[in-house]
Amino acid sequence: MRGELLVLAGMGLIFIGFMLIFIGTLISASSGETEVEGGGVIMIGPIPIVFGTSRGATFAMILAILLMILWIIGALLSRRV
Repeated sequence: MRGELLVLAGMGLIFIGFMLIFIGTLISASSGETEVEGGGVIMIGPIPIVFGTSRGATFAMILAILLMILWIIGALLSRRV
């Protein structure tokens, strides 16, 4: 019973998140001038793929490279143990 309650709570939080994003999009679209920027990072193993149209993409690329380096260090250290 407790597991089912956690699953329902998680699904409810996801639904609320989608609704907040949708409402925010409607509010910003109705205000007139808007600028759209987007981007993201896809990590395929240790290889980062960064795309975007803003300065945040540069930050995401640096963060992805740092995560890749940490992943490689962790993989090498786990082999020695």
